[in-house]
Amino acid sequence: MTIKIAIGNIEQAIAVEAQIPEFEQVGTYTKLAERLADKSHLILIAFDADTPVAYKVGYPLSNQEFYSWLGGVIPSHRKRGIATLLRQEQEIWVQEQGYRCISVKSMNRFPAMLQLLIDSGYQISGYIDKGTPDTSKICFTKSLNEHL
Repeated sequence: MTIKIAIGNIEQAIAVEAQIPEFEQVGTYTKLAERLADKSHLILIAFDADTPVAYKVGYPLSNQEFYSWLGGVIPSHRKRGIATLLRQEQEIWVQEQGYRCISVKSMNRFPAMLQLLIDSGYQISGYIDKGTPDTSKICFTKSLNEHL
């Protein structure tokens, strides 16, 4: 398996997201387009041959901080290091653009993502209570100057 990471678009990200069963609400073009409309942003797509199998979307929160907003890998391509490749590529791009840190939020119901973040040097920086442990969000931050 040879995975290629490339800059992608909203349509490709949505095509991948639609194949991820854990996501309760499949993103729509309008939802993504509205969130990204007035922001510089990065959409990375992982391809297996010519097939999109994973994605990562992010945008700046300030001139210092980049937010890694959405991402996922389709089930048939998990546990192959694709999420790590996307994360690394995003971190390199973000640092090259001059951001000093990257932040991300995840939930207890995504333990693989939580473990990936911790193993990758992200530190817990906050908690957003949404009523239950499964739906509440755990906030992570990584200082790029220290880790890349």
